[in-house]
Amino acid sequence: MGFLGEQLNAHLRDAHAIARLALPQLRAAPDAARDLALGTAFRQHLVETEHHEELIGDRLEARGVPPLRLKNGASRTNGFAFVLFRGSQPDTPGKLIAHALCHEHLEIATQELLRQMAELAGDDTTLVVARVICEDERAMAERLEASLDRAVEASLREVDRANIEALVDRHLADAHAIEAEAIQLLERGPRLAGDAELGQLYEEHLYDCRDHQRRVRERLDARGAPSEALREAALRLGALDWGAFFVAQVDTPAKLAAVAYAFEFLEVGCYEQLKRVAHRAGDAGTERLAERILADEREMAERLWGGFDAALHAWLVPQEVLA
Repeated sequence: MGFLGEQLNAHLRDAHAIARLALPQLRAAPDAARDLALGTAFRQHLVETEHHEELIGDRLEARGVPPLRLKNGASRTNGFAFVLFRGSQPDTPGKLIAHALCHEHLEIATQELLRQMAELAGDDTTLVVARVICEDERAMAERLEASLDRAVEASLREVDRANIEALVDRHLADAHAIEAEAIQLLERGPRLAGDAELGQLYEEHLYDCRDHQRRVRERLDARGAPSEALREAALRLGALDWGAFFVAQVDTPAKLAAVAYAFEFLEVGCYEQLKRVAHRAGDAGTERLAERILADEREMAERLWGGFDAALHAWLVPQEVLA
């Protein structure tokens, strides 16, 4: 079979695990969305994901590869895992959308890597499957982005004027905690990048994340937020434990790029919510800050996507399968 065939099988198993782990979350999402249109989008994607799981399962069977056993949980998979809801369910429709955005882009990245591996290994059928699934995931990500206003409205439906100020503080504190997770992830990036330009990219964004965290903290201080807000936010996000996920799951430059790319969209979802909640509260300073950071996160996501080829090359050249 050779190295490329073995790696294609490993990527297929990863993709299959992600689809299987997503299914129970997609079944629960419509009720958590608390909005008819949002619920419909999740139900539609549940049907698509069930089909994706079948397609990838068929490819595993055709290649004589058993699927991963998931009874011991997502953290035991040999690659990526749907950890975004692990131990910490989103408590608002807006947060549900943010977590789902991150997961959709993890799937997009996984399918792109699968497509590239299938092309290198000469498996045209798997290549077509990966391309079809990636298109579905991109369409779902677009639906989620288009639903951000509705999600925030659903989150704020029962929030009065007094409580919306506390909600701005809560979203700022959550942003501070997410930046801490991003910093933990990116601190290991340059060492594992496998490519000088990608390593520099991680270094640059690490600097940005530290700056973002500082600015968010300054905004909290300017608003007079309670001192325990940051500690509570860290506890809420701590259950996700992205640092441990990074160490356990990312074992190639390509997977590093995919995970970092997906994480950008957790941050995008976070700041898109913050911008809308701040606007509703009349807090122009926080709204401007969210817009500025959003531009940085979206730019980084684009640059990471553009670096996938370099990341895969950095991994395969030392294996002597690419020149």
